Amino acid sequence: MPKQFMDEDFLLQTPTAIRLFKTYAERGPIIDFHCHIPPADIASDRQFENITELWLGGDHYKWRAMRWNGIDEYFITGNASDREKFQKWAETLPQLVGNPLYHWSHLELQRYFNVFTPLNAATAEEIWQACNEKLKTKDFSAMHLIAKSNVHVICTTDDPTDPLEHHMAIAANENFTTRVLPTFRPDKAIYPERNGFASWVARLGLTVGTSITTLIEFTTALESRMDLFHAAGCRLSDHSLEPVCYERATDAEADIVFRNALAGDHLDKKSIRRYRTWMLIWLGKHYAKRAWTMQLHMMAQRNNNSLSFRRLGADTGFDTMADEPVVEPLSKLLDAMEITGELPKTILYSLNSKDLEALAALAGCFQNSDAAGKIQLGAPWWFNDTRDGMEKQLKTLANLGVLGRFVGMLTDSRSLISYPRHEYFRRILCNLIGGWVDAGEVPNDEEMLGSLIQNICWQNAERWFGF
Repeated sequence: MPKQFMDEDFLLQTPTAIRLFKTYAERGPIIDFHCHIPPADIASDRQFENITELWLGGDHYKWRAMRWNGIDEYFITGNASDREKFQKWAETLPQLVGNPLYHWSHLELQRYFNVFTPLNAATAEEIWQACNEKLKTKDFSAMHLIAKSNVHVICTTDDPTDPLEHHMAIAANENFTTRVLPTFRPDKAIYPERNGFASWVARLGLTVGTSITTLIEFTTALESRMDLFHAAGCRLSDHSLEPVCYERATDAEADIVFRNALAGDHLDKKSIRRYRTWMLIWLGKHYAKRAWTMQLHMMAQRNNNSLSFRRLGADTGFDTMADEPVVEPLSKLLDAMEITGELPKTILYSLNSKDLEALAALAGCFQNSDAAGKIQLGAPWWFNDTRDGMEKQLKTLANLGVLGRFVGMLTDSRSLISYPRHEYFRRILCNLIGGWVDAGEVPNDEEMLGSLIQNICWQNAERWFGF
């Protein structure tokens, strides 16, 4: 007889898995160390007008699925009413069986709105009304949603020029106990060939109160911003490497590239690689100095549909996995910092799952007693945060590394109700370990199992990042 749809034992296939989840994982706190929630929404304790505004606004995962289902852009990012957009999402969802969006969406309806009816075209009006009625109450403001999710730490993603006023306002609110910390994301600093580089450098100069014409002035300004971020609780940096490259440069050579970029001169590929390598090594060493973690997000190929990019801009659902060599340049990059004893704690993420084994093996080359699991094989990211992707990442780490030192899951989301992704991960983790126990591959040792699961779900992250 079929089980009830997404019941309390969802994804838990054995009594051992059920016991492990309910005893050690279900009610644990969430450490969301990488997300894209706008801190302004939290600082203002934003109240949402309707479920579309909360659920579909800015969610390029859902937008991409709707396009695949043949929905016109008018009902996705266009001028259709919120009710019409919700209807089109409801029509799309039944077609997504097997996609994590199908499970995530229903988990979000269950956990936040107590809606257990599957969403489809016929149930859309009923669910629209039920959700919107709850959204009118203060219990569904941004801060209340975070508190309801038992989130202890949120790390946002922030440009070095950000004044961090929203983080300061949140920290000053004595009634809100979740720590909302900035993450230093200097992508604009490492791509001199991109449009807007010179204007961004000028904005950085205005932010720190100085003009920037040389590389030393640039790095001095960046270091000043790092100090401000650190004082605001920042303990992580983040980079999107597109692609990973390595070509050493002297200080003088990097300075020439920087000056040429400010002048708007054409930069050849070798000069770009030299500058980017120099900057990443400089940044990594300064992260190590502050005991920050360096996150490297790799193998994303962005804005593939040029027509849609011109019309809608970046981060709207037109990115894919890259397929380029990653291990050799990444190894040299890490080694350049390791040689001087200035390699920071680092998390390696690849958008292409073909790299998992290679990255796990590479991570093992740079481990030491600075921290247990100093170099991490990052959580399954973006196109990989599926059920299969999570299982593959966990098994790869277990096969080639040390699973018990993993710092766990993240949301990588712009949504305030995406925290059931942590529950999804925890259920998959407990089912995997429970299966090993039932197969006699792991001892049925309650103390060991409980410690292992809680460490992976939140305790490793609490200790490792040093919040």
